[in-house]
Amino acid sequence: MTIRTHTKRINKSRVVLNKYKSTVEGIITKGANDVRNTAVKSINTQSGGGVTYQKYNPDRVHTASAPNTPPNTDTGYLVSNIHVVLDGDKLGASVESRADYSEALEFGTSKMEPRPFMQPALEENRPNIRRMYARLKSRGV
Repeated sequence: MTIRTHTKRINKSRVVLNKYKSTVEGIITKGANDVRNTAVKSINTQSGGGVTYQKYNPDRVHTASAPNTPPNTDTGYLVSNIHVVLDGDKLGASVESRADYSEALEFGTSKMEPRPFMQPALEENRPNIRRMYARLKSRGV
């Protein structure tokens, strides 16, 4: 009788732990995707304010964003190279910008002021991510 009761408790605990892990995975996935989507939206929302100049290959006119504002989209390459990468256990995630010039835009160079888009996207979403965890903590699973 005692063994059966103990086994039922263990099984019930496993169910609760699995549900909790699944909920945490969902928060991590949603939070990372929200950060990615905010970064993409900030780039796709033309801010203007910068210099307009002719570019070649492909031939086009581009208006740069003003310093310390997200970069303006030009060819869509930057936006198409922002990805969410979930850890193998799905208990962590990163949002990566894989365009070769992402770092120069985010942090600037000796010749260009920064046009941050990743860190502002994280900061904009941080309160909501914290609220999701706070709800989980207060309600449980």
